[in-house]
Amino acid sequence: MPLPITRDESSKPKRKIPDHLIYEVMDGKPIYYRGYQSVLNKSKTLEDIMGCSSLQAVLITYLLRVTFRAFDEKKYHVLTNEIGSHIDRNNNFSNDIAIFDKTVLTADKVNRKYTDVPPKLVIEIDTEADTSELTGFGYVYKKSKKLLDFGVERIIWIMINTQTVTVMEPGRDWQVREWNTDIELMPGHTFNIARYLDEEGIVVE
Repeated sequence: MPLPITRDESSKPKRKIPDHLIYEVMDGKPIYYRGYQSVLNKSKTLEDIMGCSSLQAVLITYLLRVTFRAFDEKKYHVLTNEIGSHIDRNNNFSNDIAIFDKTVLTADKVNRKYTDVPPKLVIEIDTEADTSELTGFGYVYKKSKKLLDFGVERIIWIMINTQTVTVMEPGRDWQVREWNTDIELMPGHTFNIARYLDEEGIVVE
């Protein structure tokens, strides 16, 4: 009796994912926007998954105000809007807020491409990345380690779900704090997420 013909499911060609759904590239592999599968199955649009929440927007605005007070605009670029950072040929990242020394990001390096020099400080609020192939912390760890190795002096990562702030510096233990504590942005300048939200009457559930 002839054996039934079976199809090797692993040999099926994988569905091509459009490049516009790529959020970052890490170790040469694409990391897609969180929710990209909903775009593929047409239950959401690209705009639905690319925009940040109102809470993220409020926090970014607050941190930008603190940052502009702390850094001399004649000496530093304070950049936002998912500023792209080209680490090397296999790693391209996005940052919510990045502060560059103008002696590093000089006028001739400001162009239509990703920056290819390290910021002095990076601030991240949650992530827009799909981390299903990595744990959430695994993604944060790998991205942060690569940024620090690139030359970033300080990373501040705010996580809304856990209401924590992680401060990372090269050669030092990373510090995870509740966001109701004063966090040093730079010497003499601090911020406090919980206090600001309370002043604005914003409740995070």
